[in-house]
Amino acid sequence: MPKISNRGNSIPASPIRKLVPFAEEAKRNGKEIFHLNIGQPDILTPKSAIQAVKNTDMQVLAYSHSAGFESYRKKLVGYYEKFDIDIEHTDIIVTTGASEAISFGMMSCLDPGDEVIVPEPFYANYNGFSISGGIKVKPITAFIENDYALPPISDFEKQITPNTKAILICNPSNPTGYLYSKEELLALKEIVLKHDLFLFADEVYREFCYDDNTFTSILTINGLEEHAVVFDSISKRFSACGARIGSIVSKNKEVMATAMKFAQARLSPPTLAQILAEATLDVPDSYLSEAIAEYDERRKLLTSRLQQMEGVTCPRPTGAFYAFARLPIDDADRFCKWLLQDFEQNGASVMLAPGTGFYSSEGLGKQEVRMAYVLNKEDLTKALDCLEAALKVYPGRFLREE
Repeated sequence: MPKISNRGNSIPASPIRKLVPFAEEAKRNGKEIFHLNIGQPDILTPKSAIQAVKNTDMQVLAYSHSAGFESYRKKLVGYYEKFDIDIEHTDIIVTTGASEAISFGMMSCLDPGDEVIVPEPFYANYNGFSISGGIKVKPITAFIENDYALPPISDFEKQITPNTKAILICNPSNPTGYLYSKEELLALKEIVLKHDLFLFADEVYREFCYDDNTFTSILTINGLEEHAVVFDSISKRFSACGARIGSIVSKNKEVMATAMKFAQARLSPPTLAQILAEATLDVPDSYLSEAIAEYDERRKLLTSRLQQMEGVTCPRPTGAFYAFARLPIDDADRFCKWLLQDFEQNGASVMLAPGTGFYSSEGLGKQEVRMAYVLNKEDLTKALDCLEAALKVYPGRFLREE
């Protein structure tokens, strides 16, 4: 029998989705599962965007330009202007979700054997994209005691080798909800320029900022024009995960010309989904302001409840819609599986994402979980009731000594 590739065997399973079979089995057995494991918003997709697709009168569903509709890219220029990002439509390639944008960016800027430095915990799929391209992730650990803030620049310096070609951040962060300050980004600028590196930024959650904090894009920082590469998506912004429309954005013409080769190889992004995406840019500002206000209420509910639970540590996130918490448990993978297989309260349980999958360093995240506050407040309360009850009876429970 032919053997699977080493590359395929080395790609880790998604910590967000690998427990799905256990959740499905629990549901078949009549258990209600509250999903805090995945960033699938329950906010309604704008009706006008869906209607734009319904109104399409196409006789042939054809390819689009490999870079995406020119009309959409030109409208995106206006969208980015709201964040003081000054670009041209030729600085944008529409991709099949941010996932493809990340892949295009990595393959355009790094060769097999090159290294990318990533603060951890990080979005789990960065590992998969890197391994697919033969790229080595060099993690730098951020700590819960410091709210998962950017690690000291000296830690980055220690990791840089002749093979280091890029630094990758997610701002605001998935999975921690940490929002990088402008000062932190300027510190990254200095090391990027010093060592002539690319700075990748996954800015999918830029709208979701709380407590009067403001978002700064790396595309607005003078001096980074040839170094900054941004990954973006409409998935969370307009609750359109299934559209699979994202973008790669950079002022570096060579990067974009190279990324275009990969875009041409996959032919084009999906036509109907681009129609929806373009229509989202005409959605009133009230759509996002109302969504952000709702997430803010959920954020406060989640973190206040978690902070009241014995043995739980959870910084209050300042961006995105995730919280990364440390629980009084022996093993996050075992605990999350136990929740689905062996625990229920009033016929229900909760699904979480084990923290181990968000680290590259061996052994980290065993007491941590990611929670996405994407459920309405009533269901979120029920989910937290389940978690609180579960923590009291979990066989592998333990409390840290102060």
